[in-house]
Amino acid sequence: MEKAAAWLKKSLAYEFSDEDLLRRALTHRSAAGRNNERLEFLGDAILQLVVSEFLIHERPEAREGSLSRLRSSLVKDTTLRDIAAQIELGEHLVLGSGEKKSGGHRRASILADAVEAIFGAVYLDAGFDAAKAVIFRVYGDRLRDLPLGTDLRDPKSRLQEYLQARQIALPEYGMEKVTGKAHQQTFEVSCRIAELELQTTGLGRTRRDAEQEAALAMLGKLD
Repeated sequence: MEKAAAWLKKSLAYEFSDEDLLRRALTHRSAAGRNNERLEFLGDAILQLVVSEFLIHERPEAREGSLSRLRSSLVKDTTLRDIAAQIELGEHLVLGSGEKKSGGHRRASILADAVEAIFGAVYLDAGFDAAKAVIFRVYGDRLRDLPLGTDLRDPKSRLQEYLQARQIALPEYGMEKVTGKAHQQTFEVSCRIAELELQTTGLGRTRRDAEQEAALAMLGKLD
């Protein structure tokens, strides 16, 4: 864990008093021993609270719906995956042999869970203020440069508006695959526009999230 501890000190300016918490935060359930599922559960709740509190102060006039969309954009898997890539978290994950072979250190859901697990581990190690400081540090410009409410329409809505404006039939979403245990599944959904002969796929921890990712990929193709 020395290498991981040095990386964390450099990336997050944080040192664990209890290095076992760091080990657990970086250990995926596919590996032997205690894993990060419980820490991820805790870290998710802490992240939701920290971001909610920040938005309440940062956008005092915003309505509940706008605040919810802003929070969702900040805590979704793709944002957490980008943060994980930014701090090179994948290089320090402890994975089972199967996940190693399949490139689990690059999988969005695994990276997102590990980021949240680190937040939970810091909370248990040093308390809420320390976890809040780490969250603010890794989010950086994402909190300083919040988008306007009009920029937060979800990808499915934006795709629908794009197609309707061009009188193209709406896309069809289909379930392709569900993997993982019942309490922590990953959904793979396709988005198909028959008229344009285009198809994309998206992954998410819920079917709705996967549909949004597939729609976002489709917008990228159309752009």
